[in-house]
Amino acid sequence: MSKEYVSKTNGGYRLTGTRVSLDSVVYAWHNGLSPESIVDDFPVLTLEQVHGALAFYLAHQDEIDEYLRLGEAEYEVLRQKHIEQLRTTKPQLYEKLMAHKQRGAEPAMTSKSDFRLMRT
Repeated sequence: MSKEYVSKTNGGYRLTGTRVSLDSVVYAWHNGLSPESIVDDFPVLTLEQVHGALAFYLAHQDEIDEYLRLGEAEYEVLRQKHIEQLRTTKPQLYEKLMAHKQRGAEPAMTSKSDFRLMRT
């Protein structure tokens, strides 16, 4: 008897029956989190689902790694477009942010997940 832990919908991978993306689980695992810690971060998931998702990833690693690379490239294009739009439409804000960055502080929005949250 086999169970389907990952579903592909609208071009993205989700843990079946949840809104949690496979990306989130894989990135957390790549960042050194244990399956138990991933469950702590995503309480909607069970340990079985996390292990199932990781098994799916490992069984389809080349395909999923390429999917993740494409997502990162898309994110970078959107990030650059957003920066350019900010530079042209709000030059004073852009200058303040760049000055802040030059002083060594990173802007609050630095990750792909932060950008996704902003878009929703």
